[in-house]
Amino acid sequence: MPDTLTRFGSNSGQPTTRRDGIAKVTGQATFAADNHPEGMLHAVYVPAGIARGRVAHLEVEAARAHPGVTHVITPGNRPDLPGDPDAKPTRFSFRIEVLQDDTVRYAGQPIALVLAETLEAATEGARLLAPRYEAEPPRTGLDDNAPFAVEEPGFGAPGDTVHGDPEAGHAAAATSIDATYDTPPQYHNAMESHAVVAQWDGDRLTLDTPSQALAMSCAAYAHLFGIEAADITLRSPYLGGGFGSKAIPNGPMVLAILAAREAGRPVKLSLTRRQMFGPVGHRGATRQRLRLGCDADGRLTVIDHETLAATSTFETFLESASNASQGLYASSAIRSAHQGVRLDVGTPGPMRAPGEASGSAALECAMDELAQAAGIDPLEFRLRNYAETEPGTGKPYSSKALRECYARGAEAFGWADRPARPGTMRSTDGKLVGWGMGTAFFPSPMFAAEARATLRADGSATLETGGADMGQGAWTALAQIAADGIGLPLDRVELRSGLSTLPDGGVAGGSGHTATAGGALHSAGGDVVRQLSELASGQPDSPLFGAGNATFEARGGRLQIAGDDGRGDAFADILARAGLSELTGSGSASRPDADSRDYAMNSHGAVFAEVAVDPDLGQIRVRRLVGAFAAGRIVNPRLAESQLMGGMIWGLSFALHEAAVHDPRSGRILNADLAEYRVPVNADVQGLEVITVEEDDPHVNALGIKGVGEIGITGTVGAIANAVWHATGTRVRRFPIGLADLLAAE
Repeated sequence: MPDTLTRFGSNSGQPTTRRDGIAKVTGQATFAADNHPEGMLHAVYVPAGIARGRVAHLEVEAARAHPGVTHVITPGNRPDLPGDPDAKPTRFSFRIEVLQDDTVRYAGQPIALVLAETLEAATEGARLLAPRYEAEPPRTGLDDNAPFAVEEPGFGAPGDTVHGDPEAGHAAAATSIDATYDTPPQYHNAMESHAVVAQWDGDRLTLDTPSQALAMSCAAYAHLFGIEAADITLRSPYLGGGFGSKAIPNGPMVLAILAAREAGRPVKLSLTRRQMFGPVGHRGATRQRLRLGCDADGRLTVIDHETLAATSTFETFLESASNASQGLYASSAIRSAHQGVRLDVGTPGPMRAPGEASGSAALECAMDELAQAAGIDPLEFRLRNYAETEPGTGKPYSSKALRECYARGAEAFGWADRPARPGTMRSTDGKLVGWGMGTAFFPSPMFAAEARATLRADGSATLETGGADMGQGAWTALAQIAADGIGLPLDRVELRSGLSTLPDGGVAGGSGHTATAGGALHSAGGDVVRQLSELASGQPDSPLFGAGNATFEARGGRLQIAGDDGRGDAFADILARAGLSELTGSGSASRPDADSRDYAMNSHGAVFAEVAVDPDLGQIRVRRLVGAFAAGRIVNPRLAESQLMGGMIWGLSFALHEAAVHDPRSGRILNADLAEYRVPVNADVQGLEVITVEEDDPHVNALGIKGVGEIGITGTVGAIANAVWHATGTRVRRFPIGLADLLAAE
């Protein structure tokens, strides 16, 4: 059997513009809520107005009497749900609230669903329900309930990890710090809110809904509704952002699907912005205690990282913040530990850089505090504690270009001119100026995926996988990989994705989708090339006849012997001789167990920040951010830079803007809108520079691809916080850092 050479061609590595860009800016892209099947009913769910207690009364008859209202669904008449909503049929499953009873467990929980002929009628019907409650005092803060320990570690339940002897490390320290950092609850606010259009045809279900994991979501819905996953068609061609929240089915969506079955008509439910604060996941609050010590030479003797993380009263998902300390800095002893506290909030879930975002924020501040206590420059301190192998396990890194990230980022920023003493730099307008840095770090996961490739006689091809594009540019980057895999120019390749009936494209999450779906697409194209080589080597009229023992490669629609550009054959000619109008191949991708076992696989980077602080008002502005990142092979530099910038802006948001605020009386979120829930705008983002560092990784996957979607957050939060300290001499240990924190320290 002929061998084929796996390689990247001329399509990858190019800053190709987004293939979906024109459709989006011209309004041709169809998002879930844009679908309006004939006979469709509109659904509006009623969110609980308290965080703890029970619904004592609903004005059901008043709602039913409103013109246009067709159904009012409450816990008293909710149709049967065949599957157990408490069960976890997939890896990313949680218990969901679907009107099981009249108990209220968090503000924003669904307590009723209204269907009507128009959205206006459904909205008014929901208002007329006028719920009355028997309320209990809400618990929404980390001090409002007793901590609990994780009994069975798993997804969302991080256990304790210890390497070395932490007590001995504490005792051996010449310099040490003991500091506690608080991070707030942060809520998913993708541009596109959650929505679903559900249609039943007997036991067959069609869903238009944004999904980061099409096949996995179908499996979850199949469990809940007692049907086969193959009987569900989930269409998700475009997502207006996901960031983790659209990988997991949630209560309102399930209720809408249930209502469609009950009504015998299509049903659409689209959450309002306020309804995004509650049932669709968020980043839970944390309180992190870090005790770090170093010897007289500035080398770490211990990293002791404890996290108290918020979760709901009915499910467990903890922000695994302490895990951020496990894989970054060399130390003879490392301990990470987690406890949870049950609060009257919706269940947290994965949110861009889950665990690492909040954990690295605290860790990078603690590293700066210890460097300052030891009298060592923060960058030099990190270099002294650079890990050549994974701390604790001793595994080699599959690749690690962090030193170069430090060097290139520092040079571009001008770090060598940083004065050691805080509060000594001022700008010409009298603002206090500070410089800070942080190390960026994120794992490089890979999921399993499948793909199909079809080459046609006209020299074009269609490659298919059920993946997801959340706005990161997957349809473009994956098409570039697919084109290289089958050896065609990009303009001759059609990528089909976003549909559950296609081969399973895996999960778009954890910064692993490009490697996962891309690997499967490249493999499928390679299978077509393999079949072409078998055909050509057996065709007497082919220039490749008899070359069955050679190694073949495909480029530009031609099959040729590797290293011999003069001996090749066009795809179209090979198919024509064989009397074939098309040729189909299949492929799959997953990480070999041996590589996962033998290597530590991560992306790395360094972020440098400059802030200006008004000495009278305490107002903070980020003037410059420079980030240098090493993330394996970069498929599309334009898109990678965009993703890294987006991550850094989210880090700015984490550091200075973003937090949900609970009313202590009702437990409701007071700023559940985009007027009061602060996120950065253009005026908040001034100088922003991204540097990508070349990195070859032969182990992380067959294509050498790591992810860039989340790593930008992880170094940025600490860099900005450390810059604020350098500007003011005031160390703020809670996020987001605000003027009140600085003024209170005066």
